[in-house]
Amino acid sequence: MARIIAAFDSMKGSLTSREAGEVIREALRGLRPEAETDIVVTADGGEGTSGALMAALGGSEVECSVCGPAGGSVIARYGISAKDGRAIMEMASASGITLLNECERNPMRTTTLGVGQMILDAARRGCRHIVIGLGGSATNDGGMGMLSALGVRFFDSAGVELAPVGGNLVNVSRVDTSGIPESVRALSFTVACDVDSPLYGPDGAAYVFAPQKGADPAMVDALDRGLRNYARVIGEAVGKDVAMVRGAGAAGGLGAAFVAFLNSRIKRGIDVILDAAGFDELLNGATLVVTGEGSMDGQTLMGKAPAGILRRALGASVPTVAFAGRVSDRESLLAAGFAAVEAITPASMPLEVAMRPEVARGNLMNAARRVLPMWV
Repeated sequence: MARIIAAFDSMKGSLTSREAGEVIREALRGLRPEAETDIVVTADGGEGTSGALMAALGGSEVECSVCGPAGGSVIARYGISAKDGRAIMEMASASGITLLNECERNPMRTTTLGVGQMILDAARRGCRHIVIGLGGSATNDGGMGMLSALGVRFFDSAGVELAPVGGNLVNVSRVDTSGIPESVRALSFTVACDVDSPLYGPDGAAYVFAPQKGADPAMVDALDRGLRNYARVIGEAVGKDVAMVRGAGAAGGLGAAFVAFLNSRIKRGIDVILDAAGFDELLNGATLVVTGEGSMDGQTLMGKAPAGILRRALGASVPTVAFAGRVSDRESLLAAGFAAVEAITPASMPLEVAMRPEVARGNLMNAARRVLPMWV
């Protein structure tokens, strides 16, 4: 009997991961009524990571009031796993770019202070291990804000304590970690992200991501200089060179802060989710994997959810078919091992129409009915 795994990332603005999986299940019922379809809710460390992990682990959502990325207060939400009591977070819930309007976006001034406050809330609730996704940040403070909330203090060369914002990275001269409480030192972290970016340089946090957060070219240059200084100072403080660690530049350098100061491991977000879902066990006996996301191209292979799913499926010799709203560089995707990569949106359809959930659902259903008979 055919057994298919549907494991999509969200088609942002159109279909959630689960909704896309349900479309595939419905299409397969029409093609092969006897086929069994397992739906795995996935994400890659960005939006949807907490929901995907909670779908795999079960549990409840809690909320707390924290400092927003531009000051003021926001309500941050995170999950606590029923399985083992770990906290499941997205940094964007406290310090995400969607919490700000266009005129508030300025990575010289935004802070991750709320992320640290969310961590403290979890510790007060008895959580001892925290899984946190780093996608969707509004910040480029190197994690200064989060660390400040957790008891770390930053000083300039005159001994003046610095506000934990991106614009002060260049002024950091000394770091004092003596204020970190034992309850925080006892925590362990799994950090989920979908980028390989180093802390600074042409591929680093400032040059690649800060423009999306409101930085003009002068700000980008200043933030990169600040991150270089910050890397030097924290290296002296903790004896770790984290600048080129994979993912150090995620969320404006928040990845580097986790590695340097906290008991943390950075893992690809999709691998964290697939491990929690028992994906490798599901592959035993599977005959096909169906995956996809909103847009697929060569960048998909650089840590996005469909690439992580493909890697696992190839290891188990299970063919993988991918669907996306838009596809480019199909040759690279096929060369990487996808059995088929299909764009679901008709070429003549305007994007604003294709993004409507009911339209995206119909497009995915039509594409699945057209392509999947070759594989089931």
